[in-house]
Amino acid sequence: MVNEFLSEKNEQEQNNENTTENIKELGQTNVSELKSNIYTMTIIGQIEGHTILPPQNKATKYEHIIPQIVAVEESYDIEGLLLILNTVGGDVEAGLAIAELISSMNKPSVSIVLGGGHSIGVPLAVSTDYSYIAPTATMTIHPIRMNGLVIGVPQTYDYFNKMQERIINFIVNHSNIKRTTLKKLMFTTSELANDVGTVLIGKEPVDYGLIHEIGGLKDALKKLRSLIDEKKQNKSINKQIN
Repeated sequence: MVNEFLSEKNEQEQNNENTTENIKELGQTNVSELKSNIYTMTIIGQIEGHTILPPQNKATKYEHIIPQIVAVEESYDIEGLLLILNTVGGDVEAGLAIAELISSMNKPSVSIVLGGGHSIGVPLAVSTDYSYIAPTATMTIHPIRMNGLVIGVPQTYDYFNKMQERIINFIVNHSNIKRTTLKKLMFTTSELANDVGTVLIGKEPVDYGLIHEIGGLKDALKKLRSLIDEKKQNKSINKQIN
């Protein structure tokens, strides 16, 4: 009886500790585990690359995201990826690496921009098979920036130009926006204070062909499930033909 009482007490204490941890980390008393064939990946705050950001910055580390993408592609249980973006941008190399990896996935993927998908967040938003943006969300398109010491020589300009072309090529190849339109938005001087670029809100990225559609979570999930079903049907047809 004593052992049973102690066991129940320890179990109750463990549950209380778990509840406290959930309240602290997630703001809720319990987290229900739901098995799904869709994996949700979030890119929040600033994308951290090779340089560690200050601790007060809300950041998404690219070395955490890349293994997740590979795991999704390798998983037998997961059939689609939902990418949720609310980012101010960040490291160009890291962001572009993530975007390239997502775009090369065999499994269907859908992105949704909530809040903001700025700077290098633009290639991430268009890297999926289909993209959505919330009516109040924004996307800032501007040339690449570089922190720290910049040597004022022609080689530096050439490097900047090559980096910029990599981003432009990726966006153009993975969306319906025209190159001339994208470059015009990118180098506008009258839109942003003390900066070059353009802020697009809600429907504007859709009108330019950057994002496919305005929508929210239910729209993104519905589209992703339809892409998953379509892929299954095509696979079944191919098997019958072979």
